[in-house]
Order: sequence, then C-alpha cells, then structure tokens
Amino acid sequence: MTAPRTPKIPYGGDYNPEQWPQPVQDDDHRLFTRARIDTLTVGVFSWSLTQPAPDTYDFTFLDGILDRAAAENRRVCLATGTAALPPWLARRHPDVNRTDFEGRRHRYGQRHNFCPSSPAYREHATALAARLAERYAHHPALLAWHINNEYGGTCYCDLCAEAFRHWLRDRYSTLDALNDAWWTAFWSHRYTDFAEIEPPNALTEHWRGPDHTAFQGITLDYFRFTTDALLGCFLAEKEAIRAHDPDTPVTTNFMGMFRPLDYHRWAPHLDFASWDSYPPLDAPPTWPALAHDLMRGLKGGAPFWLMEQTPSTTACRDVNPLRRPGELRLATFQAIAHGADAALYFQMRASRGACEKYHGAVIGHAGRDDTRVFREVSALGAELEALGDATLGARTPARTALLFDWDSWWALEISDGPSRLVRYQEVVHSYYRAAREAGADVDVVPVTADLTAYDVVLAPALYMVKGDIAARLEAVAERGGTVLATFLSGRVDEHDRAFLADVPGPLAPLMGVRVDEWDSRPGEFVQPVSMGDFEAEARLVFEIVQPRGAEPVGSYGTDFYAGTPAVTRHAYGKGEGWYVATALDRPGVDRIVRRILARHDLLGPCADRPTVETATRVAPDGTRLLFLLNHAPEPARFTAHATGTDLLTGKRVEKGEQLTLDPLGTLVLRIQ
Repeated sequence: MTAPRTPKIPYGGDYNPEQWPQPVQDDDHRLFTRARIDTLTVGVFSWSLTQPAPDTYDFTFLDGILDRAAAENRRVCLATGTAALPPWLARRHPDVNRTDFEGRRHRYGQRHNFCPSSPAYREHATALAARLAERYAHHPALLAWHINNEYGGTCYCDLCAEAFRHWLRDRYSTLDALNDAWWTAFWSHRYTDFAEIEPPNALTEHWRGPDHTAFQGITLDYFRFTTDALLGCFLAEKEAIRAHDPDTPVTTNFMGMFRPLDYHRWAPHLDFASWDSYPPLDAPPTWPALAHDLMRGLKGGAPFWLMEQTPSTTACRDVNPLRRPGELRLATFQAIAHGADAALYFQMRASRGACEKYHGAVIGHAGRDDTRVFREVSALGAELEALGDATLGARTPARTALLFDWDSWWALEISDGPSRLVRYQEVVHSYYRAAREAGADVDVVPVTADLTAYDVVLAPALYMVKGDIAARLEAVAERGGTVLATFLSGRVDEHDRAFLADVPGPLAPLMGVRVDEWDSRPGEFVQPVSMGDFEAEARLVFEIVQPRGAEPVGSYGTDFYAGTPAVTRHAYGKGEGWYVATALDRPGVDRIVRRILARHDLLGPCADRPTVETATRVAPDGTRLLFLLNHAPEPARFTAHATGTDLLTGKRVEKGEQLTLDPLGTLVLRIQ
C-alpha cells in the first residue's frame, strides 16, 4: 500500500477544534477556504475526550469534525490520539507511567508519557484505535490514518526490564552467545541467568548520562529494544485498524534525524513515510534537505509527506526566531523538490493556553486574515492548487548514495574513544552538504539498500560494519564506481566489538590502507592537510595511515606523523576507494567530493553557486522536473542548461537563456 491518492498536494495541517466553540470553528473553515486548505490532521491529542472513562467512549465531537470536513470538501488525516494518556488511565494503572533514566517512576503529566511495555497501555490504546477504525473506516472525509504522534522516549521500569530480557532471549537464544556479544568477561560481568540482566541506566552501567556506559553492547541493545518496543505499540494499533479498514493508508509522523529510534526498522511497516520538519535555528539549507532525503529513502525512494512545519515560529526552544518573508515558501518547495507529496503545518489555529500557545499558526489568536503569515500561507496554497498533480508520485533519479546507519550513530556516540567530540550527524552532513552544493541528487539509504544503481557511494563515519555491506561496497568499485569512507569507519561489528583486524576492518581491502594508531585532540587544535596546491584544515581525530596499495592525495603537516597520508585513493577493479582519515574542514570535504563527482560527470548545472540548490524528480509518466531554489537574500543569475516550462508561472525557458532567480525564489522547470 502507498500514500493516499489525491488530485494535488494535500495542504493544511494539525487542527484542534476540540479547543474551540462552534463560532470559532465556523470562522476557521471560512479562513481555510481562503487559504486553499484542503487537508486537516485531527484527533492527535484527543484521547481524554474520546474516552473520558474506562468503559465510556464519546465520538460526538469527532463526528462533527469529520462531517464538517466532508461538507467543506476537505479530507482528514485521522489520528488515533494515543500519544498522550488520559489522566484516568494513569491513575487507574500506574504502570503506564514511565520510569526515567535515573530510576524514578513518573506521575501523570506532559505527553509521550506512556511505558511501551505496559499491558494496560497496549490494551486501551489498541481498543481505542479499533473503535475509531470501526466508526470512521468508510467516512468520506477519511484520507489516511495517523497512529500516535512523534514516537519517542525511553522507559526503564520493571515491565521494560522483563520485556528486554525476553527480547534478548529472542535475539541471542543462549547466555553464552549474549556474554560473547557483550564481552562480559570484562569486569566480571558474565551472566548466568537472563534474570540477572538490568536495563542500562544511571543506576547500573552508566555514569555522566546516557552516552557514558561501561558496556556499549548492552546499551546498544537497549536502544534497539526501545525501537522495537515502540514499534510494537504502532503495529498493535495498525493491526486493530486493519481489522476494520483494510484499505486506508497508515502512517506515523517521524522527526527526521532523530537519534533515539532507528526509523529503518520501522519503514517496512508504514504505508507511506511522513515527518515533522523543525530544523535547528542555525541550520544551513542542506540540513533539512538531508532529513528530507533520509525520509524519502525509508520507502525505497517513494514520496513522503511533510506532516508538520511551522508557518512562522516554533515555541519549544529558548529562542524562537520568526521565519522571514519568503522563507516558508522556499522551505515548502524544498521539501517538494526532495520528494514531499504533501505540505502540512503545525498548527492551523494557535492554542489559547499551555506550552504551545506561542507556536506559529496559520490563524493567530485574533483570527485575522490580513496578517503577513496568513497571506503567505494563502498565496502558497494558490500556487500548490495551480501546480495540481504535476509532482505527485515523482521520484529522484539519484546516482549518488549516502549511507545513514542508526547503529553506527549509536555505537559511535556511546564509545569511550577515540573522541567524544565527533558527532555522527555532523560528519554525515558535511559529506552530504558537499555533494548537494555540487549539484548532485543524493539518495540517503540504509546499509542494507541495493547499491547497484549508484556510481558514487558516500559512507562517512560507517563505524559499524555488519552483514555484507563491505562486499557490496567492493562491488560498487569493482564495476567502476567510487566509494568514500572516513575516519572511524570499519571499527566494530554489530555487537560493538572491535574487529580483530587492521583498521578499517572489512573495509581495508577496498580502501587499500592500514591504520595502527590515531591521535585525538581538543576541538581548538588544527592540523594542516596539504592536497597539492590546496591547503585544508583538520580537527578532532587524526588516523595515521599506512598505504597498502592506496596512493596519498593529502598529507598531514605537523607532529611526528607529518607527511603521512590524511586522504588516500585506491584503484579497485574499474573504480576507486577513497579514505579520509580525519575530520576535514568544509573546503577540504568540498574539494574531495567534487573531484569524485566530476569523475562520474555528476556536477550539477549550478555547482559554482552554492546558494542555488538544484533537485530533480521524474514523474510517473517520465516527465523530468528540475527544481532551482535560491537560498540567498539576493538575486541569483545563471544560464539555463535545458529548455522547459516553469510550472509556477507558465513561462517558457530556452536553453542558454540568462535567468535571474529572485531572493529566496523558486523555479520548477518541466524539462522538454
């Protein structure tokens, strides 16, 4: 099953009419029509209203919401409402409340406050999902099911401890296998009974927080267990829905590069991927682009839904800057350029009370239609209406892949060496950014992905090497492709045990190098790296490389290892393996990635303009769509490299024509 079929990009977002009297709801729908809002996500936090008591269900307000939506020719993404417990459930069944990392059982409050191993939670959540599906499966307004909301959080209660032990029995079968995987001969930790195993937390294996653990193996497995425990909650609700509704697509909203949950383990169970985009305040444009491509990669390149973004500002940070004029439009078309087939907001009307009352909204507290934000939302709605179905179902024809691996992320950042200053996201983003700014379309894929379609595979910080990924990377190079790996790659197996081999472990034959030592220094220390006539700077980790067939491309400039390779290239089959042994600065990474892309003729038409983003999608009928997005506050001028028609203005563009893209402007060319 795939995403819902719609005649245009669904436009709208989270709506909470249960917070408002009928006259306000009437006004909301009037404003929705003005803004071309056609899709509403409802019921996300409605459990306490739909089930006010254990044996009482009341769907009166949901009936009214869906009936009104249908009457107004709007569709509904209906949430099960199970992300936040009703107070009566926490009081009646205290075991639904989570126990935190420090071992404290929480009382009722906040949201995402449930224990995933609680039988009471599972029973009541699935019962509610079943009731909703039974009632609304055939409602004309129903477009998709939205299970729970932004799954996350970890519980360390006795129920989770017992569930973890069962999970370990399924994974390892025997204690001998578990003891070997966790290397429990260290520090007298050998287990003789599964009942002896405790969740890794501040009271057991950890100190100084969740990333400081005496045994990486048990902590890594608890991350995996938590992913599976929450996935089990999702699957239980999905099964309850499917008993009454076998046809309506089901999703849950992810959060992009969200460390606590391995979304690759969830992907097969979603009918379509969706996510909420709230990039960091200082993030460059390539940061949300990376997250978009990661979400697109979850379902093998199929389009995803942008389930939430703010139309103006957020409310969850210490400082919450406003989106400037034009930024919302640009961010929305960037999402579409990377595979979004829906553009939805949080929130439709600003809440009057509680912690999100200052979060951006399409409609503010005064309910006006003459604010700048409402005008921008309305103008964008008109553009998407005019765009119609031109981009729906379109895929990205990337020849460059970037490997993204939650296991490597977890294992690297809970490691006690070589450096706790290395952040997985930052390393991955640096190589993604270089490829995107050079104009390459990039698929962000798991290590299990089929790599046969790619000429270039970037594998930064591939700390953990598992399965047959090493052999499949060798196959890419063997047939003429290029594979790049970086420092701290090929270090450990799936259990976070060091390979009993030369670094970079199973990647060594492809990379043609051997690493015996590595130097780790504070963040302010800079090591110069010379690449011929180009000088780069390196920081944090400096692996000392001995070539074993590879040729040096760049060399360190100081210390006893001055003159030894920092960057190497190894001929392998018809292709190459590149190894970058240190954390290079942005110019250094750019130079290497562009050299690799140039070998495969993958530099884009605006590679000399890093503020102009290009992205390509190919529609189901074969139509090629080229997106050009100017992220600069000044106009961008360039030469059209193809003939086409701008889908946003209807203007024809001729190859060789001189074009000017407005500040924060967007061009969507249907290539002819």
